[in-house]
Amino acid sequence: MLEIRGIAVSEGIALANAYCLMEPDLTFERVTIADINTELTRFKAAVVQTKAELQEIYTIAQGKFGDEEAAIFAAHQLLLEDPEMLAAIEGKINIGISAEYALDEVSKMFIAMFEGMDNEYMQERAADIRDVSKRLLAHLLGVELPDISRLSSDVIIVAEDLTPSMTAQLDTKYVKGFITDIGGRTSHSAILARTLGIPAIVGTKTATQVIKQGAPIIMDGINGKILLDATAEISQFYVRQQQIQQQLQGELNQFRSLPSISADGLRVEIAGNIGKPEDVEMVNNAGGDGIGLFRTEFLYMERQELPNEEEQFTAYRTVLEKMQGKPTIVRTLDIGGDKNLPYFKLPVEMNPFLGYRAIRICLSHQEMFRTQLRALLRASAFGNLKIMFPMIATLDEFRLAKALLLEEKDHLKSEGILVSETIEVGIMIEIPSAAMIADIFAKEVDFFSIGTNDLIQYTLATDRMNENVSYLYQPYHPAILRLIKTVIDAAHQHDKWVGMCGEMAGDEVAIPILLALGLDEFSMTASSILKTRAQIAKYSQKQLLQHIEPILKLSTASEVEEYVKKYLIIHP
Repeated sequence: MLEIRGIAVSEGIALANAYCLMEPDLTFERVTIADINTELTRFKAAVVQTKAELQEIYTIAQGKFGDEEAAIFAAHQLLLEDPEMLAAIEGKINIGISAEYALDEVSKMFIAMFEGMDNEYMQERAADIRDVSKRLLAHLLGVELPDISRLSSDVIIVAEDLTPSMTAQLDTKYVKGFITDIGGRTSHSAILARTLGIPAIVGTKTATQVIKQGAPIIMDGINGKILLDATAEISQFYVRQQQIQQQLQGELNQFRSLPSISADGLRVEIAGNIGKPEDVEMVNNAGGDGIGLFRTEFLYMERQELPNEEEQFTAYRTVLEKMQGKPTIVRTLDIGGDKNLPYFKLPVEMNPFLGYRAIRICLSHQEMFRTQLRALLRASAFGNLKIMFPMIATLDEFRLAKALLLEEKDHLKSEGILVSETIEVGIMIEIPSAAMIADIFAKEVDFFSIGTNDLIQYTLATDRMNENVSYLYQPYHPAILRLIKTVIDAAHQHDKWVGMCGEMAGDEVAIPILLALGLDEFSMTASSILKTRAQIAKYSQKQLLQHIEPILKLSTASEVEEYVKKYLIIHP
């Protein structure tokens, strides 16, 4: 039996065969063709196969995501009917060049031509040609491309990494978990795994080298272990563990309809983080008190152009209506860092996480920002909307963003469009400068939501995606706890409320500390809501308060963790 270790980022036990999501070998040699007619027939057959495959993918995507998301695959089919491109390839085959080499030469020529155009839309068509050509080349070589949208049996995905958009497409009917070589607990793929409620282990370093396609895997997403070639006895043990996990989840269901209240009667909100309108169902099914973070960037991803006002309005209205009056915090567009859009050119930067991203992009591309703000304002009439600006470092940024919001509100009202008059406007506290002057911000914002994922990496100068410095990513570091206290105290002094939408909000060790510090709202992946509500129900905030002073005097994150586990964690 072989054991691989990694970072457990989404709990659970999974047993299934490996689906290795790795780039296949598409290399070929240039050869001279003697039988041209046979080569032309081979090429045309590959075109037919590719078109059929794209039609199948289009149908699947249309069913899962709708016409808008599926349109890219319809466009790809049209490329395979382009007479100019097909004639150029067949022309090269007619002079004795192999179909593979002819395809490669012509596609490179077209890609270069489109990339050299001034029109940004036309430049982006180069990516479509590249994708279609790769699919066609695979058929010519008889190589199967990995495609997670066409799964039909239970699998565990094995990959070097998964992009946020790839993870968002995982079908949990068949994908029982995923394993990656790189990544950390707060990488976006890990967060999405928790949202989907499937086990995930990242940062294994060697999984793609060791695990073969179709190999049976036991995945322990609680302890970060992957087992290969397990004995029947060990397999049976993990089947029982899986059943125990399901039983524990069943016991948590009693908290679904209960209020989020501590043992001494303190009421808090336990909300859910979502990435798209469909995720609302998971939050409601878990009995969430609201939406603490709607990551709107996912409305912009997996597309070929910016979503227009009407598309965004429909998405926001859908979420607000499904929440039926419960508070819904929508974060404005947060791209940059590791979240890029295929059609929106961002500059290449040495430090993208410290660079041109989030509110900085929105304030310099105001038309794009105003479109989102208008859509949000129009949707506000259909629910309890709160708007949150990300990556705020200075008061000037907040004032400008809010001014644009108010301008668009006035425009809509002058057009006779109904807009809510009770929209709260807040900011994410994820930059240390904002945390340090929270008392100044608190005079002008309606609420804070602490984004600990970024706050931790910026405070401790540690890239949360880099496993080489993952040991420095410490949620319980005394500096982090003191910053959180500073923010909560500043807000409460000005009668403002504070939430937390970072992963720390659902952390078993952090919860008693946050409850004692007076955090008003805990927002997390839907799969953590019931567990957190059950944990908070066991605590008396008044009793927890006596532990805050000794905790804040501790010197290291490990000391904090040991203290909480020794004195505060209440086990059944």
